[in-house]
Amino acid sequence: MVIIAYEYIDPLWQPLPDPQVWGAEIDHWVLDVQSTRPQLRYWLQRLAPGYWLLHQLSALGQTVMEVSDRLRQLEAAGITVIALAEGYVSDRPPRGDQLLSLWDQVKQQLHQQILCHSHARNRLKHRPPPGRAPYGYRRGKEHYVIDRAAAVVVKDFVEHFLLYGSLSAAVRFIAQTHHKRISVATGRRWLTHPVYRGHLCYQGKTVIPQTHAPLIAADEAAQVDRLLRRQRSLPRRSASAPHPLAGLVICRECQQSFGRTQVQPYRQPSQYAYLRPLHCPLSPKCRSIPYEAALAAVIDQIAERLPPAIAQLCLPPATLTGQIEAIDVQLQQLTELERQGLLDGETAELRRYKLAGERARLEVQQSQLPPSNSSALFGCQERR
Repeated sequence: MVIIAYEYIDPLWQPLPDPQVWGAEIDHWVLDVQSTRPQLRYWLQRLAPGYWLLHQLSALGQTVMEVSDRLRQLEAAGITVIALAEGYVSDRPPRGDQLLSLWDQVKQQLHQQILCHSHARNRLKHRPPPGRAPYGYRRGKEHYVIDRAAAVVVKDFVEHFLLYGSLSAAVRFIAQTHHKRISVATGRRWLTHPVYRGHLCYQGKTVIPQTHAPLIAADEAAQVDRLLRRQRSLPRRSASAPHPLAGLVICRECQQSFGRTQVQPYRQPSQYAYLRPLHCPLSPKCRSIPYEAALAAVIDQIAERLPPAIAQLCLPPATLTGQIEAIDVQLQQLTELERQGLLDGETAELRRYKLAGERARLEVQQSQLPPSNSSALFGCQERR
């Protein structure tokens, strides 16, 4: 009795399967990667009694009629077909309503494969994914087109964030100026989603660069990433507070975070702000510090320590630049191999799509590095 495990995959959107999942009991592992299924046709001409193992019955053909004919051919040759997804076994075929449900499930699987194949073809051609266009864009024939009325809101939001570094303040700004109410999470998505930087993102994984006009320029996107990365280590309220030292400064004696307290003297319009440890365990407790004095001391320390730190900073863009250049060379080689006929168009297109995604990932890493002219900027400040 021969045991054959048969699989069919669409290489445009399905990964290569592992034959080890079938175990060591099988005699042959048969894989088809073409829609015509040449391997299946070959084994259908050499049928022998035994077992055929399938993940899904839809692997046998492209239509319900084709699947039914090949299943009947296998069973007529004395072969027991076992489909794991449907729980189908030829020795115990379903009856009545179960049979109708089985073929309805096969029909849905075939329809899903057609949709996934179409989406994969659109990805290879760098077309937008299905669904509504993001806010600020509208769908064009081949790519996203800027919606001028909505794009103004996104650009003003980004500019306000770059000026003040506060997400909640930028959200309030566009609510007041454009009467557009969004959540802070939506604002963060505007700042970080690749589509607003001129890239396409498929299934949250692969990013294809420079497919449409961006709303956030490359230098602005790098600055946005640096601001957001800087705020990760801060408490949520401190990152957007008008007095950012609250929750950021730590007492040297008790190692507790300082909180900001503001009081107004009796019958006086001026206000007095100071920092005090929130949960000081010492007795007597650590004394409070005037906020303005603490802020001036922090600014002086930053001005003193930051320029030498930037001067000693070792940036590694050479490695990333070399990897990006290597990918560009591979893209040129693909074009040459396709022109010479050594590589078919579909395989070259799939490889080009994967290389573009890898190149976009390296560009994102490169854009997140500190700017190369930081030392020059601090040098100018020192001369002044």
